[in-house]
Amino acid sequence: MPEQRDALTELVRQYVGAGKRWSTRDFSERAVEPGTGWSPSKSLIGKIIKGDSYTINAHLVSALAIGLDLPRDVIAAAAHFQVIGYTASELSGDAPVTLLHKLGERPADTSKSQAVAQSWVDDE
Repeated sequence: MPEQRDALTELVRQYVGAGKRWSTRDFSERAVEPGTGWSPSKSLIGKIIKGDSYTINAHLVSALAIGLDLPRDVIAAAAHFQVIGYTASELSGDAPVTLLHKLGERPADTSKSQAVAQSWVDDE
Protein backbone atom coordinates (compact mmCIF):
# COMPACT_ATOMS: atom_id res chain seq x y z
CA MET A 1 0.00 0.00 0.00
CA PRO A 2 1.50 3.38 -0.96
CA GLU A 3 2.41 5.72 1.88
CA GLN A 4 1.09 9.27 1.52
CA ARG A 5 2.01 12.47 3.31
CA ASP A 6 1.53 16.17 2.65
CA ALA A 7 5.07 16.43 1.31
CA LEU A 8 4.50 19.40 -0.99
CA THR A 9 2.81 21.33 1.81
CA GLU A 10 5.63 20.40 4.22
CA LEU A 11 8.28 21.50 1.75
CA VAL A 12 6.69 24.91 1.12
CA ARG A 13 6.11 25.42 4.87
CA GLN A 14 9.85 25.07 5.48
CA TYR A 15 10.55 28.26 3.53
CA VAL A 16 7.36 30.34 3.34
CA GLY A 17 5.28 32.08 6.00
CA ALA A 18 5.68 34.18 9.11
CA GLY A 19 9.26 34.06 10.36
CA LYS A 20 10.46 32.03 7.37
CA ARG A 21 12.69 32.90 4.43
CA TRP A 22 9.85 34.41 2.35
CA SER A 23 6.45 35.89 3.08
CA THR A 24 3.56 34.58 1.00
CA ARG A 25 3.67 37.79 -1.05
CA ASP A 26 7.42 37.61 -1.68
CA PHE A 27 7.22 33.94 -2.58
CA SER A 28 4.29 34.49 -4.93
CA GLU A 29 6.35 37.08 -6.79
CA ARG A 30 9.40 34.80 -6.87
CA ALA A 31 7.64 31.59 -7.97
CA VAL A 32 7.03 32.32 -11.64
CA GLU A 33 6.75 29.48 -14.13
CA PRO A 34 9.25 29.94 -16.94
CA GLY A 35 7.74 30.27 -20.37
CA THR A 36 4.17 31.06 -19.34
CA GLY A 37 4.81 33.59 -16.59
CA TRP A 38 2.17 31.89 -14.41
CA SER A 39 2.57 32.47 -10.70
CA PRO A 40 0.57 31.15 -7.75
CA SER A 41 -1.41 33.85 -5.96
CA LYS A 42 -0.61 34.94 -2.44
CA SER A 43 -3.86 33.30 -1.30
CA LEU A 44 -2.92 29.99 -2.97
CA ILE A 45 0.44 30.02 -1.21
CA GLY A 46 -1.45 30.75 2.03
CA LYS A 47 -3.68 27.71 1.41
CA ILE A 48 -0.64 25.54 0.81
CA ILE A 49 1.13 26.50 4.04
CA LYS A 50 -2.09 26.22 6.08
CA GLY A 51 -2.68 22.72 4.73
CA ASP A 52 -5.99 23.69 3.16
CA SER A 53 -7.24 21.90 0.06
CA TYR A 54 -5.67 23.02 -3.22
CA THR A 55 -5.21 21.64 -6.71
CA ILE A 56 -1.77 20.46 -7.73
CA ASN A 57 -1.03 20.89 -11.43
CA ALA A 58 1.99 21.17 -13.73
CA HIS A 59 2.04 24.99 -13.55
CA LEU A 60 2.14 24.91 -9.75
CA VAL A 61 4.90 22.29 -9.68
CA SER A 62 7.05 24.32 -12.09
CA ALA A 63 6.47 27.60 -10.26
CA LEU A 64 7.23 26.07 -6.85
CA ALA A 65 10.45 24.59 -8.23
CA ILE A 66 11.57 28.05 -9.34
CA GLY A 67 10.42 29.69 -6.12
CA LEU A 68 12.10 27.14 -3.86
CA ASP A 69 15.16 26.88 -6.11
CA LEU A 70 14.85 23.10 -6.19
CA PRO A 71 14.88 20.75 -9.16
CA ARG A 72 11.44 20.30 -10.72
CA ASP A 73 11.64 16.52 -10.28
CA VAL A 74 11.98 16.99 -6.50
CA ILE A 75 8.85 19.17 -6.42
CA ALA A 76 7.09 16.66 -8.68
CA ALA A 77 8.11 13.88 -6.27
CA ALA A 78 6.58 15.88 -3.39
CA ALA A 79 3.37 16.31 -5.39
CA HIS A 80 3.36 12.59 -6.21
CA PHE A 81 3.88 11.74 -2.53
CA GLN A 82 1.01 14.03 -1.53
CA VAL A 83 -1.53 12.98 -4.15
CA ILE A 84 -0.67 9.38 -5.02
CA GLY A 85 1.87 8.18 -2.45
CA TYR A 86 4.89 5.96 -2.82
CA THR A 87 5.53 2.32 -2.11
CA ALA A 88 8.73 1.49 -0.23
CA SER A 89 10.45 0.26 -3.41
CA GLU A 90 9.68 3.52 -5.24
CA LEU A 91 11.36 5.64 -2.57
CA SER A 92 14.86 4.71 -3.73
CA GLY A 93 14.80 6.92 -6.86
CA ASP A 94 16.89 10.10 -6.94
CA ALA A 95 14.02 12.60 -6.67
CA PRO A 96 12.22 10.83 -3.79
CA VAL A 97 15.52 10.41 -1.92
CA THR A 98 16.32 14.10 -2.36
CA LEU A 99 12.80 15.00 -1.23
CA LEU A 100 13.05 12.88 1.91
CA HIS A 101 16.41 14.52 2.66
CA LYS A 102 14.83 17.98 2.30
CA LEU A 103 12.00 16.92 4.62
CA GLY A 104 14.49 15.69 7.20
CA GLU A 105 13.79 11.99 6.73
CA ARG A 106 16.32 9.23 6.30
CA PRO A 107 15.58 7.03 3.29
CA ALA A 108 15.85 3.26 3.59
CA ASP A 109 19.38 1.89 3.32
CA THR A 110 19.68 1.02 -0.32
CA SER A 111 22.75 1.31 -2.48
CA LYS A 112 21.16 4.05 -4.58
CA SER A 113 20.16 6.18 -1.60
CA GLN A 114 23.61 5.69 -0.08
CA ALA A 115 25.23 6.88 -3.32
CA VAL A 116 23.00 9.97 -3.38
CA ALA A 117 23.79 10.71 0.27
CA GLN A 118 27.52 10.32 -0.44
CA SER A 119 27.24 12.77 -3.34
CA TRP A 120 25.76 15.35 -0.90
CA VAL A 121 28.74 14.85 1.40
CA ASP A 122 31.15 15.15 -1.52
CA ASP A 123 29.49 18.41 -2.66
CA GLU A 124 29.91 20.08 0.74
